Amino acid sequence: MTDLVPVRRALLSVSDKAGLADLAAALGRHGVELVSTGGTAKALRDAGHTVLDVADLTGFPEMMDGRVKTLHPTVHGGILAVRDDERHVAAMDAHSIGGIDLVVVNLYPFAATVAKGAPREEIIENIDIGGPAMVRSAAKNHAFVGIVTEPQDYAALIEELDANDGATTLALRKRLAATAFAHTATYDGMIAQWFAFADQGKLFPDTLPLTATLSAELRYGENPHQQAALYLPAGPASRGIAQAEQVQGKALSYNNINDADAALDLVAEFREADPTCVIVKHANPCGVATAATLTAAWDAALACDSVSAFGGIVALNRPLDGATAEAIASIFTEVVVAPDADADARAIFAKKKNLRLLLTGELPDPARGGLMMKTIAGGWLAQTRDNGRITKDDLKVVTTRTPSDAELADALFAWTIAKHVKSNAIVYAKGGATAGIGAGQMNRRDSSRIAAVRAREAAEANGWSEPRTVGSAVASDAFFPFADGLISAAEAGATCVIQPGGSIRDDEVIAAANEAGLAMLFTGMRHFRH
Repeated sequence: MTDLVPVRRALLSVSDKAGLADLAAALGRHGVELVSTGGTAKALRDAGHTVLDVADLTGFPEMMDGRVKTLHPTVHGGILAVRDDERHVAAMDAHSIGGIDLVVVNLYPFAATVAKGAPREEIIENIDIGGPAMVRSAAKNHAFVGIVTEPQDYAALIEELDANDGATTLALRKRLAATAFAHTATYDGMIAQWFAFADQGKLFPDTLPLTATLSAELRYGENPHQQAALYLPAGPASRGIAQAEQVQGKALSYNNINDADAALDLVAEFREADPTCVIVKHANPCGVATAATLTAAWDAALACDSVSAFGGIVALNRPLDGATAEAIASIFTEVVVAPDADADARAIFAKKKNLRLLLTGELPDPARGGLMMKTIAGGWLAQTRDNGRITKDDLKVVTTRTPSDAELADALFAWTIAKHVKSNAIVYAKGGATAGIGAGQMNRRDSSRIAAVRAREAAEANGWSEPRTVGSAVASDAFFPFADGLISAAEAGATCVIQPGGSIRDDEVIAAANEAGLAMLFTGMRHFRH
């Protein structure tokens, strides 16, 4: 396997013309013959370069609306020939095939065509055939041929040509070959996804092609002995934490990203609501509130559990203002997520060099579809996103007492938050703010008791005469299998309960609610979150 390979002839056929003129100029400095097709050839000529058309090389014109132009032995023989194999060299001589030492190809803009909502016929025409064939041929024969598929690699190629008198090294060719196979794999993956999900309408295709690109290697994973990285979808995707602009602060960790995603996912539920603040710790909300201003929402959310909020993640449904930034900066906060931030807020946070500020633009649609993936030993689990939502019209009153308007509003607020709390989940809410949250327990009774304890601690910390659970609504992410969890909620002062229903002991639980004078609503929908 040869190290230095002089580049005497290069074939260029690119959809993305970025950097093409500079690359051609560099190749020209080294006397490289340029071969090209269609629009690329025109762009090169317009830039003053001499170009040989592929049709001149093959003796066949481009035909069938450009579908057939490079699929020819003269092209692929020139790319695939093993230059130190006498039989290959003899075949090249016998058929007048000249060697192609460099292939510069990027493919038809399939993803962009899909993203702009093009009709099916146009999408099909943007499935590249000749391009991937040339890319794979050159990558396979990287011992003798360089392959460049990404414009960002032009600089490295030019630097190497200049350093080696117009030759490429094996090390660069190997790296570019790996990039090229990833390029075609990603391209084919996006096509397969479109056919499966969009064209065929399948929810769970027989083969699930996953394509992603490395965005960043992270300091470590959940723990220092684990390695971690952030990948982004290679094709069109909804915006989220992964696409947010980091305005300031040190690099995000694995846990920061995971918690910020949980916070954004929850605050997005309130994107059409009054100013709302979400505080998350270890992917669970520890305080949520909606108020007339962001500052008031922050104060109410923090009051729910100021201990857990220390070192937490804050997400807001409105652009961050200076007053709210000043309030948030009063305690140690890891990350703040908001659609935007004004100049005052940015200036205040600039004094907190370690605090990360992430700006997301428009909040994601909580009703969006899509699949969620989880790795397990030996495979993956896939499920649709939990985008289930309920309104007042979906609720069924199952107790003698009907909830008041205030109780109903608190119940729906608590229910929305419970959807984002790890099971078993219990959420008390009153007046548009959480009063106590119990998460991740093995039984629902303990979640109720933990949430009540948090509420009592909050009352003591804030000097309230009683916990905010008194007169609150309480939400349970799944049905109460026994009356004990409901009784614990009543003992904490809740006056309204919202839960899915569906237990074989529903009658027993309803009777306990009636005995305690509670109003209870069934949603008919549960929100397990493991």
